[in-house]
Formats: sequence, C-alpha cells, structure tokens
Amino acid sequence: MSGRRSGYADTGQAAVLALGVVAVAAAGVVGTGVLGGVANDAARARTAADAAALAGVMGGRAGAASLAAANGGVLIRLVERRIGSANEVIVTVRVGSAESTARATSAS
Repeated sequence: MSGRRSGYADTGQAAVLALGVVAVAAAGVVGTGVLGGVANDAARARTAADAAALAGVMGGRAGAASLAAANGGVLIRLVERRIGSANEVIVTVRVGSAESTARATSAS
C-alpha cells in the first residue's frame, strides 16, 4: 500500500500556494509604491516650503506663492511679522498629500 487514499489527488495545491505567494508579493510592491509616493511628496513639500519662506521675506505673498508653485506646491498659509528690525515669514505649503511649514527671517 502506498499511503495514498484512492480517489484523492494532490495536484493543483502548488498552484494555489504559488498564487498566494504572488498575491502577497504584489501587495508588498503596491504598498512600497504608495509609501514611496508619500515620502516623495513630503520631501518636495519641505523643499517648496523652504523656498517659499525665503522668497516671502523678500517678495511677500506673491514671491512665496510663485516659488511654492515653481517647486510643485501650493501656498496654503503665510504669516508675516516684524521682530525688531527683522521680518519673519512663516509659510505652509502643500505638495500632493503632504504639507510642510518653514520659517525665514531677514537679516536685521
């Protein structure tokens, strides 16, 4: 006797296992792509916010909005205030789903 029950076939089980492995791998690839896109948006938002803050010190809202757009972002908020003889600008910029805030101060 061979140990196998007659009438039962093991064929096809490897295909189901392989399909499961492929599905898990595909989910991992998609997840990595999504996380990579979010990280890219965050990095671009930081760059755009830094540029917008520096431009905002010299060129006000128009300069900040222009440099945010040049870096792929949208100026969400700009706050200007005077600190002694220096100007301070705080901006928030959105790129994709990420937002970043930056501050710049003019030399006194």
